[in-house]
Amino acid sequence: MLQNDVAPAGRSRADARQWAGLGLLALPTLLLGLDVTVLYLVLPSMAAALEPTATQTLWIMDAYGFLIAGFLITMGTLGDRMGRRRLLLIGMTAFALVSLFAAFAPTAELLIVARALLGIAGATLMPSTLSLISNMFPDVRQRAVAIGVWATMFALGMAAGPVVGGALVERFWWGAAFLIAIPIALVVLIGARRLLPEYADAQAGRIDLASVALSLLTILPAIYAVKHAAASGVDVLMATLLLAAVIAGVAFVRRQGRLASPLLDVTLFAHRALASALTVLLLGLVGVGGTMYLVTQYLQLVEGLTPFVAGLWMGPPALAMLAAAVGAPLIARRVRPGQVMAFTLAVSVLGYLLLASASPGEAGRVVAGFALIYLGLGAIAALGTDMVVGVAPASKSGSAAAMSETVQELGVAVGIALLGSLTTAVYSSRMEPLAAAAPEVAERVSGSLAGALSVADRVPADVVVEAQEAFTVGVNAASAVAGATIVVATVLCLTVLRHVRPLGQDDEAAATQH
Repeated sequence: MLQNDVAPAGRSRADARQWAGLGLLALPTLLLGLDVTVLYLVLPSMAAALEPTATQTLWIMDAYGFLIAGFLITMGTLGDRMGRRRLLLIGMTAFALVSLFAAFAPTAELLIVARALLGIAGATLMPSTLSLISNMFPDVRQRAVAIGVWATMFALGMAAGPVVGGALVERFWWGAAFLIAIPIALVVLIGARRLLPEYADAQAGRIDLASVALSLLTILPAIYAVKHAAASGVDVLMATLLLAAVIAGVAFVRRQGRLASPLLDVTLFAHRALASALTVLLLGLVGVGGTMYLVTQYLQLVEGLTPFVAGLWMGPPALAMLAAAVGAPLIARRVRPGQVMAFTLAVSVLGYLLLASASPGEAGRVVAGFALIYLGLGAIAALGTDMVVGVAPASKSGSAAAMSETVQELGVAVGIALLGSLTTAVYSSRMEPLAAAAPEVAERVSGSLAGALSVADRVPADVVVEAQEAFTVGVNAASAVAGATIVVATVLCLTVLRHVRPLGQDDEAAATQH
């Protein structure tokens, strides 16, 4: 077995080199977060240059997330086998090269291909960075803080995406947004061999290609079904996709139980803390993913802010998450992690209540509510992820990291689809009677707020005001549903996770016995 450059055993504490390595690992994590949202602002400029169809535009936005989610489990396990640092360097190199290709893609079709390849490359980065943190920080308390920093960098990247994208489009052209990856990749490639350890499980067997195929056939149809339902409603195609995903998932689990070296060690799910932490992460990300999408829409479409300014308004929520992600592990040294997570989730419920009662013209109230929501996310992202990774043995930490990331990616996709669909349904039901006032553009007016604003010069002024009000009511309804989901997650933390001891106490007890 390839060993870490720093021993992963015992209670050894990380030194300056490991903390510097964490700073290096923060860069690809930040980059992945940026890539999720940077196209929100770039899309109009890109569409003007490449003239994609509506379907092509959808795939330009979605291909990245689809392929990341689909390949996370495969890449996490691959890192366990071939070496986590090696996989990180390969993925970082691929990400930079494909980003260069994407920046100068001459057609929409080639940009879709580039986004898909970026998703596959991105899937190597997320579990590699998280599992390396597990190796570099063997001390339980330090590891929790390090994971908190890691989780925060991804959220900061997502928050900064619109701001960075807007600045680059204003000064350069749409492709410049993809070139951010190149200097980041150079820094990571230069510093990795000096600051990052290598770890691989020499006892692991070869990757089972049939398991890879089954994992893709489970995850990709499931996510596509959710997105399809959001756009087109529940229909035969959605049901068929979900059925195919379930059948492939059952076959995947059964195959893992028969393999000596499974792609995913399904026995890990038998651990109560791990399974519960994954459930809390899933529920938490459903709420956050959906409300983040709606809040950014509210700031731009209801309040009339430019994407750049709207991105600046997302700064306070990002700082709230930073405080929780770093502070929660410190508090969890004395208070049980389940209680810390429950408290911050209860605070985030107050944030959902603020969103559920907001009206047009209350940007401050909406951002304050989302800041409280992000506070809860910071705690569960740090402590929940630490529970998942901490349960797994060192040889399986890449696989465990991939499980955590897959659940969170799924949560965001489901949240955007479900809460977005609910908001659209509420909006349409309120606007259909008013759309009759302008029959030539009725479909746009009743379809979405963006559509109503696009024909604002062809409809009475009060119709636009009503459209903004209808969208806000939809956000109110979606936030109330999301808040109810977080109440369930809070109860889970207080009940199922109540047995998890404060960070480091198990190690201290073991040391006392010896």
